[in-house]
Parts: sequence; structure tokens; C-alpha cells
Amino acid sequence: MKGSKRLFGEVEGRPVYEYTLENSQGMQVSAMDYGATITAIKTPDKDGKLENITLGFDSVEPYAMYRPYYGATIGRVAGRIAKGQFELEDKTVQLTVNEGANHHHGGSPAFDSHFWEVEMETELKSDESSLTFTYLSPDNENGYPGNLEVKVKYSLTEANEWKIQYTAKTDKTTLFNPTNHVYFNLTGNHVNGILDHQMQLNSDFYAPLESDSIPTGDLLDVADSPFDFRQAAPLKTGIESTHPQTVSNRGYDHPFILNEDTKGRANGQISDPMSKRRVRFYTDRQAVVVYQNNWAEGLYEIDGETVQPYSGVALETQMLPDAIHHTNFGNTILKPGEKFYSETIYAFDLI
Repeated sequence: MKGSKRLFGEVEGRPVYEYTLENSQGMQVSAMDYGATITAIKTPDKDGKLENITLGFDSVEPYAMYRPYYGATIGRVAGRIAKGQFELEDKTVQLTVNEGANHHHGGSPAFDSHFWEVEMETELKSDESSLTFTYLSPDNENGYPGNLEVKVKYSLTEANEWKIQYTAKTDKTTLFNPTNHVYFNLTGNHVNGILDHQMQLNSDFYAPLESDSIPTGDLLDVADSPFDFRQAAPLKTGIESTHPQTVSNRGYDHPFILNEDTKGRANGQISDPMSKRRVRFYTDRQAVVVYQNNWAEGLYEIDGETVQPYSGVALETQMLPDAIHHTNFGNTILKPGEKFYSETIYAFDLI
């Protein structure tokens, strides 16, 4: 295992560093201390060509300017909270609203727009190396109660796995539902898009959305709908569908409920018929939100080419969005004395 560090630019006069982990097979995972953000994951294709299979920039400045959430740690709460308001311990909490009338991805600025402390651990003969990012989110940040200490650990293994481990504790009852917003494009070039990627999910139900992308509270059977990925199907399924949910969202931006009993199998996977790359994911979270960069507006470039819709696909493992308003959506409340822990693993190979 090897590790390295380089200057990646600066934000508000403060230097930003990118850290890279590399295993003996040449796979690399890179992340920066601004936003605890994944900047690149490099894996070989069927011909052994090593390429970045995520959307990312070659310096920090576009991340700070455009805030596209590429590879970002999202929090305190991933997704949207209706009106940014909820009841907690008989008190009304009002968060900042930053997407229409709703609170989105922790507010602005949120986890993705702050500096994190970093500790890198690499040992030449170890089967795993890691980057541990730490951030203290102060009481009332974007309206959230409590001083929240968060650690996000990224590990790279010799089995070509990228592990994410979240831990957190708070001194007041609050909400916590983090995710990572990495976008995969297994072709190694965002210009190719991801609509021909094949996706398979061990999921029997999905959560439909209102017009403002807040979940309705229903959980619907995927059968006979473009949300049925129990058998592998191309991601363009949703783009070509006339289903009202996919039409209004230009494709998928939906939570899929993950089946609980997978008997050690992956919760889901995507693969690319062109490069033969595959990513499988394993998580202890209840759901995965699948988003295809549907609303990319061509405001910026990667490697000299304008980023277009459907250039990448995010597999955001998390508890269901807006869970605080839906009793059937699981628990996102974290109390003093409790220790939050969650793990998601992305495993990379070839088909």
C-alpha cells in the first residue's frame, strides 16, 4: 500500500490538499480535505487501461465555485427535508432552506463546503490503507441542534474495495443521515454518458416523489414499472419511459428500498458493457438513491469537455430522505450518549 499528498489549490486563501491511496494492483482512491470529497477513483478496464471512473475536477476551484456534490460527503442529512422544518423532543426545529422552500443536502454551506482534518494511514505490507476525515459541526449549524463530531473513514483494500465508515456523536438530540455523492462513469470518460450502464438492485419497492422531489411517503412495488431492476437493465430505461415519475425527473432521482436479507450478496451493482468494469455495493443502510446527473446544465468542463446530463450515476446509500416526516421511513434521530456507525463498501472488478 502506498500513500501520497499534493497541493490541490486553495479556497478563501487556505491551501487544499489531495491525498491518494494506491494498492499493489494499481487501483487508486483520491480525496481532498475540502468537503472530505472523493476526487478520483482509478481502476483498469478490460485492456488494463487505468482511468478515473468518477466525475471530478483536477483542482479544487470548480468544486467550490459550482458545488456539484461530485464525490462529496453529504450531511448532516442527505436529501431533502420538507420546508426545512420538523418536531424534535416537542420543539419545532427550523433549518435553513436552500432549494425552493425545502432544505437540501445539509444546507449551504454544509459538509461538502468545509475543511476537514485528515489522518492518512498506509503500511507497505498491509492489506488496507485509509484516510480518516474529522469535522466538528457546531450547534445550530444551518439550524441543526447539537455539537456533532463526525468522522468519515475511507479505506482502500487489496481486494479492490473502497470502504466508507461513518461515526458520529452529539451533545443534543439531532438528525444525522450522511451519504457520499460520488458519481460513477465506468467508461472512464464522462462524454460517453452512463445510459448504457447496466444496473441491478435487490429492491422490491421504491419511494415516489412530489413535484419538488420530496418523497410522498408511499413505498410502491417496482413490478411492472421502470423501477424494476431486480434483473439487470440499462439505465436508459427511465429516460425512455413515459412513467410520470421518470418524466418529471428526467430519469431517476429516487430512493430504492434495499431488501434486508441478501445472504451476503451485494445490495446492487452497475456495470459497463464497453469497458467491462463493474461496481458492486454493500451497505447497512435502508435505501440507495439513484441519480443520473439529470439536471447538469453544461456550466463547467471536465478535461476540456462540457459536462452534460447523464454523464454519471450516483448510488447514494442512506436512510430514506425526509424520514423525520414519515413514520414508515426509519429513524434518523441521533441522541446524546449514542454512537452513530454506518458502513458502505464499493467493490470493483471486471465482468
